Amino acid sequence: MVKIWLHVSSIPAVTLLLILLPVRATVEPALSPECREFLYLGTAPVGLEDHSLVKICQRYNNRPRYVTLYNIKDHVPVYSAYTFKRSDGEKKVDVPWMYEPQLSTSSDTGEMQQFPRGYMHQNFEDAQAVLEDYANAVLYERGALNPDEHQANPDDKAATYTLTNVVPQVREFHRGPWKAQEHIIRRRLNNYCRGTAYVVTGITTSGNMIRRHNIGRVAIPTYLWSAYCCINYDHNAPYDERYKFPAFAYYGLNDKENNQVLELSVPKLEEFLKKSTFVDKNFQIFVEDCVPPGSS
Repeated sequence: MVKIWLHVSSIPAVTLLLILLPVRATVEPALSPECREFLYLGTAPVGLEDHSLVKICQRYNNRPRYVTLYNIKDHVPVYSAYTFKRSDGEKKVDVPWMYEPQLSTSSDTGEMQQFPRGYMHQNFEDAQAVLEDYANAVLYERGALNPDEHQANPDDKAATYTLTNVVPQVREFHRGPWKAQEHIIRRRLNNYCRGTAYVVTGITTSGNMIRRHNIGRVAIPTYLWSAYCCINYDHNAPYDERYKFPAFAYYGLNDKENNQVLELSVPKLEEFLKKSTFVDKNFQIFVEDCVPPGSS
């Protein structure tokens, strides 16, 4: 056996620090061009800035699938941004839940991975939710911000099954008004969007947490919200659908009662969120609220 002795006194302080610190796979602050394809005009929502927020290019099976802004302190996605794919709404039911190695202290891969067995979760649960966080949260279900019903390709569907894409949703809200609205949007975009539909779905929080071992682990959303942008749409659609293009939005209270979903314009949603969460006065979901360039 060869022994290597390090004389600490001869090692520069910066080098020594790098030796002693664990290596973390980085989450790039600037998204690559292939990841920006999921964002209208390649631009992420603006007005959401905090040291605990990181952008994740969600990758699965060697390809980027969508973008998530993730809160590594509250262990929830603030939003997921994706492109809608025409689909029949079928769910993919044979996919194991995954985690995000880009937030791990012990991984060198940038692709989401299936949760390992045993106590390996301790290697990455400091920065993201793990399965145990939801195990005893009987009032809540794992609700995807990018739902598999809005995807068509099996791999795109599978990529939605990562805990960095889900939030705790009250069962009655998740299975009732919110799921119904996801179906409404799927049918609307299936029928009347003729080009790419960009969708951003997010949450607001107010400090309530799922606790494990008496420690706050996962933030519980107060509201869920979503907005879509499709500038190439059917101008002959019935008026009650046509006026909801090129962009529209909706939100709902994550609760057992008073949880009706309200549809509204994107600017009105932005005004609501400015009053309801930590976004700043410049908050904007889509560039120019999805008004097509050059339009009057």
